[in-house]
Amino acid sequence: AEPMVQKHLESLQSSCGNGLETGALQRLTNLLLVEGLSDIQQKEHDILQVETTRGLPNVSQSIPLEKLFLPLSKVSIPPRISVTVGVAGIGKSTLVKLFVRSWAKGEINRDILFVLPLTFRELNTFEKLSAERLICSAFPHIPEPGRASAGAARTLLILDGLDEFKTPLDFSNAVVCTDPKKEIPVDNLITNILRGNLLQEASVWVTSRPAAARQIPSGLVDRMTEIRGFGAAEMKDFLDHMFLDNRDLSSQVLQHIRANRSLHVLCTIPGFCRICGSSIAYFLKHGSDQSQEAAVVPSTLSEIYSYYFKMAVCGDWLEKPRETLRIEQAVNTSKKLVGSLGRLAFYGLLRRKHVFYEQDMKAYGIDLSLLHSSLSTCLLLKEDMQASTAYYFSHLTIQEFLAALYYYTAAKRAIFDLFTESGVSWPRLGLLSHFRSAVQRALQAEDRQLDIFIRFLSGLLSPRAHRLLAGWLLPKEEQGGVRSQAIAVLQGCLGTEAAVSWRAINAMRCLHELQHTDTAQAVEEALRSESLAGMLTPMNCSALAYLLQVSDVCLEETNLSNCLTYSVCKSLLSQLLFCHNLRLDNNQFKDDVMELLGSVLSVKDCQIQRLR
Repeated sequence: AEPMVQKHLESLQSSCGNGLETGALQRLTNLLLVEGLSDIQQKEHDILQVETTRGLPNVSQSIPLEKLFLPLSKVSIPPRISVTVGVAGIGKSTLVKLFVRSWAKGEINRDILFVLPLTFRELNTFEKLSAERLICSAFPHIPEPGRASAGAARTLLILDGLDEFKTPLDFSNAVVCTDPKKEIPVDNLITNILRGNLLQEASVWVTSRPAAARQIPSGLVDRMTEIRGFGAAEMKDFLDHMFLDNRDLSSQVLQHIRANRSLHVLCTIPGFCRICGSSIAYFLKHGSDQSQEAAVVPSTLSEIYSYYFKMAVCGDWLEKPRETLRIEQAVNTSKKLVGSLGRLAFYGLLRRKHVFYEQDMKAYGIDLSLLHSSLSTCLLLKEDMQASTAYYFSHLTIQEFLAALYYYTAAKRAIFDLFTESGVSWPRLGLLSHFRSAVQRALQAEDRQLDIFIRFLSGLLSPRAHRLLAGWLLPKEEQGGVRSQAIAVLQGCLGTEAAVSWRAINAMRCLHELQHTDTAQAVEEALRSESLAGMLTPMNCSALAYLLQVSDVCLEETNLSNCLTYSVCKSLLSQLLFCHNLRLDNNQFKDDVMELLGSVLSVKDCQIQRLR
């Protein structure tokens, strides 16, 4: 058996060694030990989760990577099912690679005899599988008789990326199977392994974005951990590593990120930090070439992504004026590619589909030969697998921005509702009608998966983002009329409910993308001068809830003394949870406000540390 194991170790080291630069990995060697998913993790979009918690995880115990599969105490047993959650782009697959590589080198977990890493991306390519064939696909070097022993010795089966699995796991109706040779549908195989009907000797480690992890019944999960985002020093190291040859640029980029609280919070996600850093760097290198009015550092999500796409399409060709013809050809090719990728992105988003295979690409008319351009390496990654090739966007937000670009452009000429792909629906004419339809859909979406798409769609109506993309990724005409009507549509989402909801806050963020900040500025001014009393109408409450997340006035302390009534306090409760240092003194409260606050302090999500 030795040479066979040796071969396995070597192949794992080579497959997991690439793309692991040591600088950014320290963060992944310590995970947070959590007690199941919080309410917000189960219900909200990844980006909103990070914005609401300000990128700061709840204070919880941490566990070093090398102890992830060991008992927590002398009297407990090792976990059989471990789940690690983290938002899109936080480093789940990198963590798996890091673990596998360290194990294959003999640095950690020597008690585990076999590690079998698989991704749900690969599992999507099978219709049916048996437990034995599953092991074989993860461990091709193992001869037939050895397969049973790979199940019996301490084996760790890694299933990476549950959120990318094409079939929802249905634990209540799954047919029981205990025969490791029997071929069954893949989703059924996974539920049987997690339930312990198959491979019960093996430990299983699942990684997932938070909302998708909800599919696994909590009673089956022995240990849940979470990956934390960047701290301040790690963000600096990451950017220094990105701009190795230019430390000045790196510190300028960091300065701009720190000056914008909303971007700074999102940059705790490495995948987002990379996009944001590239974008601002590109602006600093090329932005000053433009007229003065355009040269404003990108500050909204839409502006960041507009520059990122500009960089992806034009590359550094802006410096070579002689190559105009080549640029034009490249831009035209890119336009075509962005158009077809946009349609794929949009309908993928509606179906919660984030991984695509060759048949999907063909179905959407994507020319695979164009996917070698620099554009596609910024936007689309590909992974060759045994049976086929998988394509996926380099970050969830890239898919959402492409989807918004597609929707915006298609809405100009579409006469039917774009959300029904067959095209059979009530007629819909004009961009505004399509915008209203998209906002409605986003409000109704159970799992909030359209929230960031709507933000980008709003942003494309803003003068600055429009100016950046007009003429090459967007049509050239003026937006004025539609913009003011879109503002009215979004304002219609504010203050309609008794409690300020995440929907209202997302609408405020959409208004920010649209560069309509009057309401927020007026409330922020009052917050700063402590003159909020009497101002808190339902719409202003939504603005206040948004400011709790983004305003520097609330950074050290959230001071809401002298301005709240009982009903306003009640409507803001779900948002006050996340204020670390909260002042509520001198308010005209009824006695039962104490009961209200008591109920808040006991909630799992609560991050209040000081309360006056």
